[in-house]
Amino acid sequence: MQIYKKVFRPLLFRFSPEHAQAAADFFLKQSLFKSGLSYYFDHFNPRLAVSAGNVTYPSPVGVAAGYDKDCRLIDGLLSLGFGYVVAGTVTVQPRLGNPSPRLLRLPSREAVINALGFPGKGLESAKDHLQHAQMRRRGSRKPIIVSVSGLKIQEFLDCQKTLQPFVDGVELNVSSPNTEGIRMFQEPDNFEALIIALNEKRIKPLLVKMPPYFDELGKERVLRLASIAAKEGVDGITVANTHPIKEAKLAVGHGGLSGRPLFRETLKMVKEMRLEVGKDIAVHACGGIFTWEDVIEAIKAGANTVQLLTGLIYEGPGVAKNISLGLIKYMDEKGIKTVQDLAK
Repeated sequence: MQIYKKVFRPLLFRFSPEHAQAAADFFLKQSLFKSGLSYYFDHFNPRLAVSAGNVTYPSPVGVAAGYDKDCRLIDGLLSLGFGYVVAGTVTVQPRLGNPSPRLLRLPSREAVINALGFPGKGLESAKDHLQHAQMRRRGSRKPIIVSVSGLKIQEFLDCQKTLQPFVDGVELNVSSPNTEGIRMFQEPDNFEALIIALNEKRIKPLLVKMPPYFDELGKERVLRLASIAAKEGVDGITVANTHPIKEAKLAVGHGGLSGRPLFRETLKMVKEMRLEVGKDIAVHACGGIFTWEDVIEAIKAGANTVQLLTGLIYEGPGVAKNISLGLIKYMDEKGIKTVQDLAK
């Protein structure tokens, strides 16, 4: 971890965020490199397993949607020791995304502002990658969740129908602050119609990535969506997407903030979401997760698992292993048998 922070991270940060990710992606796709990563980073302990929302996760630490937009890097990311990965977000048609610059690092805050806007090669390309990943990973204990989005209910349905045979769950992204049009599904009637339509066709668990909120009116609106999700039998909710922020250095003038500044708000929203949906729905905490201490706080707040992305950028490829080792050490010291017992 220290080698990454002192040597590799400063080198990577000399490049633009997208060029730095392209370099990382190159290595994550190499078979020999993936084998070496798995040997060093993939720490497995059955005490870390979590069963929630009709999915079993061998570790509560997952990769959030947004890193692997075209579902090409699943094997490489899982070789870093993550318990699961959320690939995508996938859309029906290929998209260029927003113009550059569209990513900005804030190193002093250990944060990122993202205004990508769903760039990707589209549904058929994602299907091919997921199908091949499924064939390579037969018997693997690590789930793949795919994030999907669209501007119409039919687009969500097309993504669901095409991709769910090759994944362990489908996460709906109705909350990205960087894509015009999708926020229509944050209106309760539209949201309910979307969930009902998807429920009719689903054969795999259904999850929803919720928007954040910052005041009582926003809280009321988002908790209303969570209540609808619970009523309609959604298996899990992810709390929450990036926080909308204005930023003149980005071409579109705004983006979504992620990283350390979000953590306390994430905990607050997790607690409130858990109270709203009850104990039967999985809650995945997403926003500001960096360390094993963060994971413990998230679980005690009501989360079943956590998802991180900015933490990977700042903490490096050993972040999942370090979290796993930290959790086991803490559980040993406290006499706690399993990670799920942390919530008791």
